[in-house]
Amino acid sequence: MTDTWRFFRESRFGLRALHGYVYGRWPLQYVKTMSRLLKLRAPAFMGRWFADRYHARVLVHDHARAIVGLDHDVMARDQEQIIPFSIARDIILKSPPEVVVFPCEPTNVCMIIGEPISGMVLEQQPSGRRLTRAEALQLLEAEHARGHVHTAWFKDAMLNRFYAICNCCQCCCLGIQAMVEYGVPVLLSSGYVAQIDAEKCAHCGDCLPVCPFHALTDGSGVVTRDWDRCMGCGACEVKCSTGAIALVRDERKGTPMDVRALS
Repeated sequence: MTDTWRFFRESRFGLRALHGYVYGRWPLQYVKTMSRLLKLRAPAFMGRWFADRYHARVLVHDHARAIVGLDHDVMARDQEQIIPFSIARDIILKSPPEVVVFPCEPTNVCMIIGEPISGMVLEQQPSGRRLTRAEALQLLEAEHARGHVHTAWFKDAMLNRFYAICNCCQCCCLGIQAMVEYGVPVLLSSGYVAQIDAEKCAHCGDCLPVCPFHALTDGSGVVTRDWDRCMGCGACEVKCSTGAIALVRDERKGTPMDVRALS
C-alpha cells in the first residue's frame, strides 16, 4: 500500500483528504493561492475558514529539537491543556519520527513529521527528501541561527493531528502573515516571552527588524516589548549580541508544547 493510499484511507476518503492531498501535491501553489485570498480581504469568510482549519503553536528552539530528537513513541489524547486546539485531539509521534523536507515557503526548510503524511508528501514531491535525525537537527540549528520561527502545525485535512514543523521567516510564512497582517488567530504563543535586561541592552537596534510579530519598539533609546504581541519565538534573543534578551516562561501565555512533558 502506498503512503498516499494509506493517507486517503485513514482520512476516510473525504473532502478533507482531498484538501490535504492538494496541499501535499502542490504546496507552493497552495500557499500562494491562500496568500492571495487573504490579501483580497474577504476576511469575514476567509479569516474564519482559515482559523477553523489551521492551528499552530510557536516553538522555542529546545522544544523543536526535542520533537525531532525523539527516540520513543509518544501518544497523547484529549490534551486540551497541552495543545488547546479544537481539532488537535491526538498527537501521534512514532519512534523515530519520519521527517521529510519539502518545497514550501521558504524552500526546503519546513519538515513534515510522521507517517503516513510524510510518505504521502514524499510520493507527491519529486524534490522532497527524507532527513536523518542528524540532518533534521542540523536544519533546525541553521534556521534558528537565521532568526527564523519554529512552529508546530495542526490541520483538519492532515488527519486532525500534528504534522509539521515549519521554520519560517516573517516574509514567507502564511501563518505569520495571516495573524500579523489580517488578525486571523492562527498562532498560539510558545508559552514564553522575551525579557529585556535594560542594563545589558546596547540599544543597537539589531533585534527590532527580526521580530516577526512587531513586538519590539525603540523609543528614546529604550527597547521595550509589547507583551500582547510577543509570541515567545526567540528570534530577538538570537540576534542580541549583548545577551540582553532572554526567553522566560510566562503562564499567562499558555502551556508550551514540550513532548518531553508528554513522555
